[in-house]
Amino acid sequence: MPITGGVVSSLGKGLASAALGALLQARGYSVRLRKLDPYLNVDPGTMSPIQHGEVYVTDDGAETDLDLGHYERFTGVPATRADNITTGRIYQEIITRERRGDYLGGTVQVIPHVTDAIKEFVLSGNADVDFVLCEIGGTVGDIEGLPFFEAIRQLGNELERGQTCYIHLTLMPFIPSAGEMKTKPTQHSVKELRSIGIQPDVLMCRCDRPIPKDERRKIALFCNVRESAVIQAMDVDTIYDVPNAYHREGLDEEVLSVFGIKDAREPNLASWQTITHNIREPEGDVTIAIVGKYTGLKDAYKSLSEALVHGGIANKVRVNVKWVESEIFDTEDTAFYLEDVDGILVPGGFGERGSQGKIRAAEFARTRNVPYFGICFGMQMAVIEALRNIGGLAGASSTEFGPTGEPVVGLMTEWMRENELVTRAANGDLGGTMRLGAYDAVLKEGSRVAQIYGSTRINERHRHRYEVNMTYREQIEKAGLVMSGVSPDGLLPEIVELPDHPWFIGVQYHPELKSKPFEPHPLFRSFVEAAVEQSRLV
Repeated sequence: MPITGGVVSSLGKGLASAALGALLQARGYSVRLRKLDPYLNVDPGTMSPIQHGEVYVTDDGAETDLDLGHYERFTGVPATRADNITTGRIYQEIITRERRGDYLGGTVQVIPHVTDAIKEFVLSGNADVDFVLCEIGGTVGDIEGLPFFEAIRQLGNELERGQTCYIHLTLMPFIPSAGEMKTKPTQHSVKELRSIGIQPDVLMCRCDRPIPKDERRKIALFCNVRESAVIQAMDVDTIYDVPNAYHREGLDEEVLSVFGIKDAREPNLASWQTITHNIREPEGDVTIAIVGKYTGLKDAYKSLSEALVHGGIANKVRVNVKWVESEIFDTEDTAFYLEDVDGILVPGGFGERGSQGKIRAAEFARTRNVPYFGICFGMQMAVIEALRNIGGLAGASSTEFGPTGEPVVGLMTEWMRENELVTRAANGDLGGTMRLGAYDAVLKEGSRVAQIYGSTRINERHRHRYEVNMTYREQIEKAGLVMSGVSPDGLLPEIVELPDHPWFIGVQYHPELKSKPFEPHPLFRSFVEAAVEQSRLV
């Protein structure tokens, strides 16, 4: 089921795919969602979050597009390395085969070799799945996307009749000066799609107001689709209402009709309705400051902000996020920005820029007894702050920032993964060389995190190149921080916490990647609960 987009980017293909997957699940079908990205990077791991948004990490250690986070949150189906492909990875594999001589001297071409590789990716591993949804990144007409569009066109011919449904997402803008919605962008987008041999079966029209019946009929006529297949995709106040909204517009029923399925059971959307009710009618609200360095693009912290929403759902409160650029604390007082918040979250990041601001945010939270949640880099900065201001190590720093006499945080050179030793060099490649994917951790009996998880053994996803130096463990604990979670071999720090504090926890992993609206992550549930208590004290 290819899902394409036209007119402009950022229309919400990822959310549309995830919501449709959720609707099909609600009818009792199994689904798998995949993302085909046309850019030449092998993966988004080396791309700036300001350009591309967050990098979503899977259990098996793949750095993928943020849309895979939507897929997991809406369907609960764990994404894998096999669910995200890029032009770079396709070409990398083809060139490797060519160098090996696999093509037996033949000329390697976009058609059939590149398109065959794309089709192989789309079709592999789907034996036990009812529906496979494949989102094509970018918009129709992009030159880099042509091999992907050609591949899905070929698949439509090669699969048995009734095995493919083409869904196209477009824009229906309202022109205030004309006082009407315009169908031409959709018409031209579909014309572009048809020019490369693809006739959409379902059109989803993004809009900010209802589409008049005449315009809907006009789109159906000029785009060669049934009127019932023109689906109104209006803006909603929460993304978790998208499955409900699309069902009301008949999206899932129209898709099933394309496949000739007429006796499908009605979807059970009670859980989605409960989620949206709890979001819209909270019993209170709290304010969480996210002190980061990529706040100019909120998608850089997409999973993080959604995990806070989930924590709010669990506590029946609305979480208001106050975005704070960490560099502002290089010159401004932290109290001016943080004294009115109920919790402070310092997320992951790379490089020295903004690091001092994150250290000052951790200091403010520690000294003012404000709930603090440090994730990855945020944990490291909390440790450095404690050693500088309590532990007497004024020079405590990270080798990520350059040579230092007190390398409290240093480059990871080796670690264990499934009984195998993984090694890294300081001058090696950047792409795919971090500690990536799911790893176990052992929690200290009686610690706050053990109580929060209800277990002393956890499994969480990682994405980091630097770690807190275990040779400083004694000094860290003398400064008041307890190392309450470590790797099973005891060599890598995973969690620190401050016992004599309302809520102060730093984790080396990324718990936001496993949080879902139906299953809020325990740490986010607990952090928001602490913020609720903090709001009552103010």
